[in-house]
Amino acid sequence: MGAKHSRASSNDKDPKRLLLGKRQKFSSWDDTLLLGRDPRSLLKRGMRHVSFSLVTKGMTDVPDFLWGLLEVQKLNLSHNQIRALPPEVGRLTRIVVLNLCGNHLKSLPREVSLLQNLKVLFLNMNCLAEVPAELSLCRNLEVLSMSHNCLSQLPASFADLSRLRKLNLSNNYFAHIPVCVFSLKELDFLHVGSNRLENIAESIQCLASLQIFIAESNNIHSFPRSLCLVTSLELLNLNNNDIQTLPDELYLLCRLRRIAWNPMDKGLHISHNPLSKPLPELVEGGLEMLYSYLKDKKHN
Repeated sequence: MGAKHSRASSNDKDPKRLLLGKRQKFSSWDDTLLLGRDPRSLLKRGMRHVSFSLVTKGMTDVPDFLWGLLEVQKLNLSHNQIRALPPEVGRLTRIVVLNLCGNHLKSLPREVSLLQNLKVLFLNMNCLAEVPAELSLCRNLEVLSMSHNCLSQLPASFADLSRLRKLNLSNNYFAHIPVCVFSLKELDFLHVGSNRLENIAESIQCLASLQIFIAESNNIHSFPRSLCLVTSLELLNLNNNDIQTLPDELYLLCRLRRIAWNPMDKGLHISHNPLSKPLPELVEGGLEMLYSYLKDKKHN
């Protein structure tokens, strides 16, 4: 009798039985999405990843059957109305790419720390006021986008995301760039535009691999000399700030090829700042003219 009870308990926890068992195990919302199909029939098996997508379905909750699809590597639940991500997300340990953008998330469960294969995480366009420190345990994370949320700080533990290369914090409420960001030595893309920044910390020089730095549409008052030491920069966007002067050492940014006007172009973006004379005319004349002036000014 004990053995029979043990077998029954084991079967109840078997993901395949949960997925393929009686139809009443699914909620009405699950039934609507499945239309009588085996959930695994919705998986797409590409050359590299097994993916699953439920985009723009009007969902307010994540369907329960999803937590049994353990082979999923790319999961796209973007542009719904999901209010909370349940702890069961920690079961999907093979996930490499997780797209949750365009929902109503206010928080993330600590169980995201179990997604040890996660490399790309999109959280933009949600209602996040904080992110759990446990996210820093996803040590393979390379791309993290959290734009258009309500964030004003990051956990100090984010400094442990040593493989992070691209970080988007734009359109939030940051009054300064979080200190932990300056520990991310592999970072080559940093977007902090449309926040509440008034300055850029001298520690910016620690980001020696940074190629693209966007800090447009803030209230930054000065262009820090330490930023001139980030010589890997190929695109520097400081448009729409309160900068009046430029450092004499600006010419050290030798990979900035031109004054850029198109937002997508590489180069130096410095328009819509109250630059003091004669800087506006020099900017109009191009980068070489500007650099020549600043060099002469430095040596005189």
